[in-house]
Amino acid sequence: MTGLGRLVASILAVFGGFFPYVSAERVAPLPLPILHPAPQVTVLFGGDMMFDRTIRTTIDEKGGDFIFSCIDPTLQSADLVVANLEGPITATSSRSVGSAVGAPDNFTFTFPSSTAELLRAHHIRIVNIGNNHILNFGNDGVRSTISALTSAGVGYFGDPLSATVAAGSFDGVPLAFINYNEFVNHGEASTTLSQIREARAAGQIPIVYTHWGVEYATTSPERIHTLAHEFVDAGAAIVIGSHPHVVEEHEMYNGVPIYYSLGNFIFDQYWNDDVRHGLLLRVTVTAQGVGALEEIPVELEHDRRTCAVE
Repeated sequence: MTGLGRLVASILAVFGGFFPYVSAERVAPLPLPILHPAPQVTVLFGGDMMFDRTIRTTIDEKGGDFIFSCIDPTLQSADLVVANLEGPITATSSRSVGSAVGAPDNFTFTFPSSTAELLRAHHIRIVNIGNNHILNFGNDGVRSTISALTSAGVGYFGDPLSATVAAGSFDGVPLAFINYNEFVNHGEASTTLSQIREARAAGQIPIVYTHWGVEYATTSPERIHTLAHEFVDAGAAIVIGSHPHVVEEHEMYNGVPIYYSLGNFIFDQYWNDDVRHGLLLRVTVTAQGVGALEEIPVELEHDRRTCAVE
């Protein structure tokens, strides 16, 4: 044994009791940590949906599945689809079918009683009903809509009767869907701001879906930008807009995405490219907030289907 070997041996002999893992036989392997992926949910946002006028007559002729047949694969790719239901579901006969373009009845909507089940069948699980057409058949129309949606298992938020928030855990991610409707209560935003703050206090991710702005304007007015920024300052994780029936600008404000209008999703408007082209937005959300975003352009076909643009 060399001099160095004898030195090491003597050290071990003296201090071996203080080094219990010197012997290889006594080394216990540490268990590997079990890594669980953080919960996340993929939400697909769409714009305005209308199931009266020629959309209704096409459903009567070809069935409701036909309307969604082109866009179904896209809808199925998300965990949750959310869009704006632009009118009430009632048992009342349509007033808009066959009406003259521009006449009052042409803008008075009621959707067939089967609409809620049709939405559920095509993966649309939550709808905004805070818009300028939900009261076309009064409070009774709102109640009928809520009843139909509830029976079909479709969530809703933004009803003008109680300003409902759709809140819950979706794939382990706590979300709160909150409406702002410029066309009720003189555009007062205090309820929306309070609901955003309450959601944050409850540990939920506030998602604000609005109905606001100017129809067919491709840029939103400054008052809308101001409101959107107020929603973000209050704690909104993302702001999604509807009502203009065309796609408008989007921005990042303090790191939060704002899409001022997604345009049309299911609608019978075809007179120019602006109204015929809408936008779906696929968003990944975790308990920390909004992550990846993917824009999916869509086109309204003259046969009343909506299709993703390749």
